[in-house]
Amino acid sequence: MNYGLIIPTLNAGTQFQTLLEQISKQTLTTQKLIVDSESTDETISTAKKFGVEVLTVQRKNFNHGGTRQFALEHLLKTSPLDVIIFLTQDVLLHDENSLSKLIKIFAEDETVGLSYGRQLPHENATNEAKFLRAFNYPPESQLRSFDDRKIFGIKTAFASNSFAAYRISALKNVGGFPNHVPLCEDMFVAAKMLMSGLKIFYAADAQVFHSHNYTAAQEFRRYVQIGKFHAQESWIRENFGSAEGAGKKFVVMKLTALAKKNPFDCFGAIFRDAAKFFGYRLGMFTE
Repeated sequence: MNYGLIIPTLNAGTQFQTLLEQISKQTLTTQKLIVDSESTDETISTAKKFGVEVLTVQRKNFNHGGTRQFALEHLLKTSPLDVIIFLTQDVLLHDENSLSKLIKIFAEDETVGLSYGRQLPHENATNEAKFLRAFNYPPESQLRSFDDRKIFGIKTAFASNSFAAYRISALKNVGGFPNHVPLCEDMFVAAKMLMSGLKIFYAADAQVFHSHNYTAAQEFRRYVQIGKFHAQESWIRENFGSAEGAGKKFVVMKLTALAKKNPFDCFGAIFRDAAKFFGYRLGMFTE
């Protein structure tokens, strides 16, 4: 199989060099491409220093799905690829086999269209951020099909393009990444694949470090966009269930866990959860 690697970037900062160093030491060989949204720092020169091709798009035209699809089509013009891997600029690879473990399933199971790996919290992660990673990325691998929606609901279609790989034939089969959604392009494609009879694999032994310590304002803005996505793509809720039910379960579990570690963390968490809720509802009703 032939493998490609795409990273969307915008002012990736100094940590980006560490990521590129880690990629250069991976046991898996990939054709690499950076798709950059007019960075004003050293992102482009750093990528070129490592021999990575850079494709530039206008910042105003960036779209989570459309830009990834544009980059993939560019890469496919010169590289006959079977699998494409996506990372975000703010991850760090856990070990030299992170990528090879992520794509291993494609050789073992032809029904798998998407594989995503485990995300561990960065060293500076708050207790809340650590819990989120533990909740979404457990230590056990999991193979999911459309039938599993009866067990996992909307979480069946969960995936993250911060560390994911797609079988290109499967991605083409569902029409590629959409260019009309504000974000959640990974869930969009995952849901399409599951409904077409393909499977999704969560590779727990393929690991990266990736987490965010979001403020309430940042959470509000994110969840406005997430709400717009779910309102616009109502077919996902119709086929997999409501996101709000999963959200309530998460909040209860998180507050219980935080109370055991540091009760004072609960106050900030409740404030951020309220921001998420109102942002999501606003997004749902302003679509």
